[in-house]
Amino acid sequence: MQIISNSLRIDYMRFKNAAVGLSVAWLLVAAAAIAIRGLNFGIDFTGGTLIEVGYQNDVQLESVRGALQGAGFGSAAVQRFGTLRDVLIRLPVATDAAEGDNTRVSNEVFAALSKAADGKVELRRVEFVGPQVGDELAEDGALAVLVALIAILMYVAMRFEWRFAVGAVVALAHDVLFTVGLFALLQIEFDLPVLAAVLAVIGYSLNDTIVIFDRVRENFRKMRKGTPDEIVNISVNQTMSRTIMTSGTTLIVLLALFFLGGENVHGFSLALIVGVVVGTYSTIYVASAVALWLGVSKADLMPVKKEGLVDDRP
Repeated sequence: MQIISNSLRIDYMRFKNAAVGLSVAWLLVAAAAIAIRGLNFGIDFTGGTLIEVGYQNDVQLESVRGALQGAGFGSAAVQRFGTLRDVLIRLPVATDAAEGDNTRVSNEVFAALSKAADGKVELRRVEFVGPQVGDELAEDGALAVLVALIAILMYVAMRFEWRFAVGAVVALAHDVLFTVGLFALLQIEFDLPVLAAVLAVIGYSLNDTIVIFDRVRENFRKMRKGTPDEIVNISVNQTMSRTIMTSGTTLIVLLALFFLGGENVHGFSLALIVGVVVGTYSTIYVASAVALWLGVSKADLMPVKKEGLVDDRP
């Protein structure tokens, strides 16, 4: 489906310096937020007990907090979980917790809530993650992102040219830091589903980058005239219809997931929404700009001519 004509001629590279300047400014803010405020890690990474309860009638969070405070669980975090009758309680792991204490804690919490409630209370879910498991998950998650970026650098360098590989990896690192920095700045909970979304953003952004780079390589070989900036502009314009269709349909699904999917998938869907938008932007104004600044030219992308075979026959 062609929604934008291939004859469109928007000079994207005219604004590449300003766009990269804005990206650098935001990345500095993101890095400062991560360094100063840190990520609001979920129980998946920090360890602790997660308890989900359902009430027979609508319940106020203040009354739930009061019941937990009276039972000695003042450090518990209480939040809605979908409806006014569903509550999610997060308890940090105790430093002196022994094996089986999580069961005792969940029973005490449930007993305190049942005693303070007007109607029946249902214990729906109890999850426990130890601090050692949480630390291991955090390390493995960071390692997964690093390995993905290195593998992408090698893949793009072999398929295209090393300047394009550097541009692609810089753009992907930009997308990851942008998304993670936003979560640190707003103190949105960062858990395993959000980490999975960050890795998905890397794959999504790379796909868009490869499509544009493939068209750039094709146009470098076909067009005899034109500067590298002009050829990149033409390539971006030619793929813009595909970019809008792909990103637009993906965003429709993600927005529906964010607004209708419930509390469990808010962080996951938000990370993907931010990643899709920023990934589309970085493909044009980060990946392509870095490749141009590194001096990519037509000679770098022309196919290597094979030497003719010498006929040794008499």
